[in-house]
Amino acid sequence: MNQDTTGADAGAGDATLLLSLDGLAVTGVERSAAGTLLVEVATAAETAAACPTCGVVSTRVKQYVCTRPRDLAQGRTRMELVWRKRRWYCRAPVCGRKSFTESMPVIPAGARITARLREHTGDLVVDGLCATVAAAGRMTGVSWPTAMDAVRAAAERVLDEFPDPVEVLGVDEVRRGRPRWRPAEPAQPPTPAPEPPVVPEPVVPEPVVPHRETARARTLADRWHVGFTDVGGGQGMLGQVEGRTADDVAYWLAQQTPAWRDRIRYVAIDMCTVFVAAIRRSLPHATIVVDHFHVVKLANDTVAEVRRRIATHLRGRRGRKTDPEYTVRNLLRRNREDLSDTAFAKLWNTLVDLEGPGLTILTTWIAKEELRRLLALAGTGADRSVISHRLYRFYTWCADAAVPELERLARTIQTWWSAIEAFLHTKITNAASEGYNRIVKLDARNAYGYRNPANQRLRTRCATTRRVRGCLNPDQLR
Repeated sequence: MNQDTTGADAGAGDATLLLSLDGLAVTGVERSAAGTLLVEVATAAETAAACPTCGVVSTRVKQYVCTRPRDLAQGRTRMELVWRKRRWYCRAPVCGRKSFTESMPVIPAGARITARLREHTGDLVVDGLCATVAAAGRMTGVSWPTAMDAVRAAAERVLDEFPDPVEVLGVDEVRRGRPRWRPAEPAQPPTPAPEPPVVPEPVVPEPVVPHRETARARTLADRWHVGFTDVGGGQGMLGQVEGRTADDVAYWLAQQTPAWRDRIRYVAIDMCTVFVAAIRRSLPHATIVVDHFHVVKLANDTVAEVRRRIATHLRGRRGRKTDPEYTVRNLLRRNREDLSDTAFAKLWNTLVDLEGPGLTILTTWIAKEELRRLLALAGTGADRSVISHRLYRFYTWCADAAVPELERLARTIQTWWSAIEAFLHTKITNAASEGYNRIVKLDARNAYGYRNPANQRLRTRCATTRRVRGCLNPDQLR
């Protein structure tokens, strides 16, 4: 090995300062034939001679041992530590430990990696510098279990076990991976009936064999996670619970303190009766707000359902690109104010030329626009009479249209009207929860799926709180 530096006190002191491992002093630096820097360190803290059991400082050395704990890389050159430490005899007669080896907080007893390497590995995943645990392990040279333990420790440092009080709570579900299916068993042909005996008279008719329906695939696993988001504040996703039943949601809310639950004034959800049941049970004082995005989506789905039904009734098949109503399917999903004059004329004339069936689709599209005009009053401080007038126009239009899908849409709006009216007065949306769901799905794709739901919930909370913790701002990175 070629020695690059001398063992002078000044040089050793500078190297110790550069290494920056508390309690350890650099005694020499050498470069191996492979180009690796071998950094020899020795114990510099006097407290290392104290017995970890009784605390008595020892003065008798038993032997010297060398360990090679892994540490952070210094630049582009690989570095290996060589720590020559002492094994001491314990002087206390009543102590059960006869001997002990020196250890420091930066390198605990029995550790093969330094504490700062372990902490850096966890921060790579928690702060989003590495997309997966495996990538962080490859970057720092540790195994996946070691990297995952470091991620748990880093998450425990930055994530609060109990969130701060919130006034607006968002609740939404997200699928945990793809559902698993059991393939359908092949349908067996019906058992033929035995032929009747030949008799001269009378002729016995053959018995009717009931038709056996084809077996369908059955769902084996379809896991979901329900997330709770601080919509009004800046805490990000507060937590997740596995499953999407009312008991699952109520269980997470019951884990919070009564004072925390009493601070919640509004709960933003989609049109899910499961969430309503859990909120009424755990947060009876809170006002439920339905996000307008899901209301408009329901109206757009109604328009598409009417268009498909009419296409099937007219042609006995699904729509094709040569069908007039199929050519305007994308225009039907757009808002009236977003359509140019040319696009609106194409939509209107194409459906009018179809006469009865086309007018039914056009009527459904107008009902969707009437519902949007009602939702446009959110945040405008509109008078109650204005809201009632537009709601009456929507109900009247759906009733006069005599379209089954529109009647069902009107009944759904009537059922959820109290929550929709709360949105008109508060303009609270669940957009934050929907945005976090996208982050959750992206994180799961980067990890190629999760086998452990607990690890997924931990990684999800780390990913959805990075902006709050300043990890996405380079000026606030640690």
